[in-house]
Amino acid sequence: MYERFESILNSAPAEGGECIGLSRELREILAFRIGSGGLRVSLIGGCHADEPTGPLFLRHLCSYLLSLPKDDLLVRDYEWWVIPHLNPDGEARNEAWCDSSHATSDLVSYLRHSQREAPGDDIEFGFPSSLDDVSARPENRCAHRWWSEAEGVFHCHGSLHSMHLAAGPWFLIEPAWVSRCDKFINNCRDEVLNRGYRLHDVQRNGDKGFHRIAEGFCTRPDSEQMAQYFLSRNDVEMATRFRPSSMESIRSLGGDAFTFVSEMPVFIAPGIGENIGPPDLVAERWKTRLGSWRAELQSSASEQKVRDESSALGLVAMPLREQMRFQWLMIAEAINMVSDVHSD
Repeated sequence: MYERFESILNSAPAEGGECIGLSRELREILAFRIGSGGLRVSLIGGCHADEPTGPLFLRHLCSYLLSLPKDDLLVRDYEWWVIPHLNPDGEARNEAWCDSSHATSDLVSYLRHSQREAPGDDIEFGFPSSLDDVSARPENRCAHRWWSEAEGVFHCHGSLHSMHLAAGPWFLIEPAWVSRCDKFINNCRDEVLNRGYRLHDVQRNGDKGFHRIAEGFCTRPDSEQMAQYFLSRNDVEMATRFRPSSMESIRSLGGDAFTFVSEMPVFIAPGIGENIGPPDLVAERWKTRLGSWRAELQSSASEQKVRDESSALGLVAMPLREQMRFQWLMIAEAINMVSDVHSD
């Protein structure tokens, strides 16, 4: 499965798709339903609008799946439900720095132009608690409604995300599946290391639902524990704004879906994860430095000054192709694992 990566990337990103609803600003939300198999796979991108690599990969993947003959196992054995970008409004606001024709993201362009919703208004933790819950964002309601049309349960669901600063790829997985994931973890870890990357590693001791499983692997976050995090800080208003995630939304429809989140670094920063914390003091210093550069670029600092400083400190952009490679690795290993479980 993983060996198909180059063929997927050689497929031009898909355009169009089925309109499943409209965004806040009345842009179409497009989705693809591909294949006729008994194992139902859901994939989604763009839940954080300033994380463009997931949507880009999913558009390549949809194009590839649409090109396959009906007897190819990917469309014969699986039914794919894919929303490449659930936040077209946010995609439009980030257009100025998201240039997929370049091999890597540009730090200065990112610092000048990247935008995302505030915590509590992002789409990942904004799904309705039921079909009758009309107070959620329209993007979330349309996705949940579309998933509810499935005749049967979902077996796998992935939400593709990015981190703007990290040591390397980070893999978040469904808590209910941790005891079944040894092969998945080993294969993902080995491929990352074989390609010369480090795994991002952090210890958060269950904070917001992040429980460290192994180096580079953690349980996915949980909306109730997100809310509890803010309640513990007496921020009741923020706590009430966290709704179910896409992972929780899929699992609420029944079955035992393996859910996962891919977290791929836009920029790799040295020193992060060498002491996993909590807190990771190196990571905190990098975040402060990034904020300072952003503020300087809004005032009088030259672009070259920021480029020179970031280069001297060892900050590098992770190639988009490599980010997408590891996203496909996670998807491929996930569906292999789910297929093995359901063939027993």
